Order: sequence, then structure tokens, then C-alpha cells
Amino acid sequence: QVQLVESGGGLVQAGGSLIPSCVASERTFRTYAMGWFRQAPGKEREFVAAITWSRGSTYYADSVKGRFTISRDNAKNTVSLQMNSLKSEDTAVYYCAATRPYYINHLASSTEYDYWGQGTQVTVSS
Repeated sequence: QVQLVESGGGLVQAGGSLIPSCVASERTFRTYAMGWFRQAPGKEREFVAAITWSRGSTYYADSVKGRFTISRDNAKNTVSLQMNSLKSEDTAVYYCAATRPYYINHLASSTEYDYWGQGTQVTVSS
């Protein structure tokens, strides 16, 4: 059982930056693909970014490409999401998720993931 705990959300003005992070309890964290999803009020949960365990390949939703960067530190069991140039439409609860094994082509789907954190609120004021 993998436990995921997010932190680092908050309130920021449009154009600003935040770096939410997620710590995993599992010793074999490095073998999991990790993803970030978000859910705004009244909307479905949507994919934001993912990173594989083997080569650290990264994948992004079109809406965040060029603004967000996902990274992982396997020594610290941590995955982070550097969010720059934030917009009001980025406001949501952000969740990290873990999966093993996985299909790369499915990493944008929430159903691919087995473990989820409790979420961290990100609010961007315009």
C-alpha cells in the first residue's frame, strides 16, 4: 500500500509560481510512474503531468506545456510540480498519483493509477 501526501499548494496571483510536492511512503517508489491531476469545482478530474520511473520521461497536458515541469527525486521519494505563469484557470485541487506497472500510453488516464494523495488546493487570483 502506497501512501501519498501532497503539500505546497496555496494562494498566488496570476503570473506567479508554486511548487506542490508529493512524498510517497513506499520504499520502491522509484519503480512507480507518478502523475499529477487536478479537479476544479464542478469539473471532472483532469490530467496535468506524468513522469515514468525508468527514464524519467515526462508527459504534459497541452494546457500546461511550457509552464509546468514535473520532476522526481527517488532518493527522497518525492515528485514535484513546478508551476509557472499561473492562470486563474489553473485553480483546482491538485492530486498526485502512483501506478505500477503501467502503460505509457495510458498515463494521462486517471484509471491507470492505483494510489492517490488527498490533494492540495491551488488558488490563482486574477
